[in-house]
This record gives sequence, C-alpha cells and structure tokens, in this order.
Amino acid sequence: MKLSFLSLASGSSGNCYYLGTPEYGILIDAGIGIRQIKKTLKDKGIDFEKIVAVLVTHDHADHIRCVGCLGEKHGIPIYATERVHDGIDRSRYVDEMLQRSRRIVEKQKPFMIGDLRIEAFEVPHDSCDNVGYEVEYAGRRFTIATDVGFVSETVAGYLVRSHYLVLEANYDEEMLRHGSYPDFLKERVAGMYGHLSNRDAAEFLAANYSAAWRAVWLCHLSRENNHPELACKTVDIRLAQEGIRIGKDIELSVLKRTTPSDIFVLE
Repeated sequence: MKLSFLSLASGSSGNCYYLGTPEYGILIDAGIGIRQIKKTLKDKGIDFEKIVAVLVTHDHADHIRCVGCLGEKHGIPIYATERVHDGIDRSRYVDEMLQRSRRIVEKQKPFMIGDLRIEAFEVPHDSCDNVGYEVEYAGRRFTIATDVGFVSETVAGYLVRSHYLVLEANYDEEMLRHGSYPDFLKERVAGMYGHLSNRDAAEFLAANYSAAWRAVWLCHLSRENNHPELACKTVDIRLAQEGIRIGKDIELSVLKRTTPSDIFVLE
C-alpha cells in the first residue's frame, strides 16, 4: 500500500496538509475552516471519517484555527508538543479548549499512528515552539519543515535523509525589501526566527542534494512577497548550476496558497 499526499492550503491565510493510506489518514496543521477541510477531502475522494489524527507544527493562527473543532467536536486526537499545546490554550483563534483530544509529543522521540512512524524535530521560528515532522511508512520518509527561520543542523539532518520533502520558500528577498511591509515586519520575516526565502531554500537543496530525494514541494509562499513561478525558477536555476535537472533528477512543485494541490502518490 502506498501513501498519498495532498496540500489543502499552504500560506499565511491558512495551512493544512493530508497524508494517508487507503485505510486512514492524518492532517498536518489545521489553519483553515472545517467546511473547507471537509469539502476538499470530499472533492478528492477522501473520507473525512478516516482522519485519525492532527499533527500541529506550532501555535500561530494560520496553523491552528480549526484544531478545537477537529479535536473536541469530531474527537480527533491533536498531537503537539506541550509548549505548542500551551500556546493553543492561550490563542484567541481557537474556539474550543483542547481537553479529551490533547496528545503530547516530544521532539526526536518517535511514536506510532497506525503504520506511520512519526518523529517531531525542532524548527527555529518565533512561535512559542515549532516542530517539523518526519513520517515514515513502508520504507519511505516524508518530511515537512514550514515556518523555518533558518535551516539548522537538526532540520537539515531530517531533510537530507528523507525521500519526499515539503520545505518553506516564503519570500523573495527583493520583493520583501521593496514591498509594503513596515520595517519591523520585514526584519521579522527575514530574521533568524522568521521565514525561509526562495534563495535560502534553493541553496539548501543545491548544497545537500541527495539521489534518494524523489520530490520536493515548496510551501507557505507569501501573498505579498512571492510568486509561485519565481519560487520555482529560483530553485530551478540554482539546482541547474549543480547539474541537477528538474523533472529528471528530482520533481519540484509549488503548493498553492488557498487552493488544493493534486494528490501525489508516494511511490
């Protein structure tokens, strides 16, 4: 049996990703509305009732808006670090306090959900806590790292050993520099605990390319400071400088901000 991946939404307006087998699935983050989640899954032929868990990366609104509804109304376990759960408890964007659905994960301590071996790892960002997730199934590793201030040794270690990567490419440096954001926000985005630029993502992928990588998806693009074509071109050009060919040596896609992706089957 193979694992399927779907991005429901990826951007500052809301983030939600699906990963599943034919029998069950999980969501990673839930920063969009319950109606949108249910409609998207239905349109893609995925049974909402087969969602058995939600993994949360961090407590910013665009990642947690729907966790209260999913956890308490629908009885789906919500997995996050203790500090992320504390941030969720304090958030004014979550309508229902997580109680019965609250599950604590610890960084770099694997746990199982069905046949999925899952491991959370530290990701630098200016939330109360932030993690990426590595999901291993049938010998294949899927790793997501979003809202990444910089690619630390820990983050790099998980990405390098993966087969399928979802990596942030939030902004283009020139667009941010000359854009409408106030200076303090520009500094925050570009800072060590802000977001990853197209160039940073491209440099990491070029410097650490592995023949084991099957596909890379660029995620969490800024509406104001990026374009999908620009993000893809930046990475494509940098990889080409190292002789790495998109479509031959590796597949590269950009996940849309507010609309779902195709369903990708992880071979």
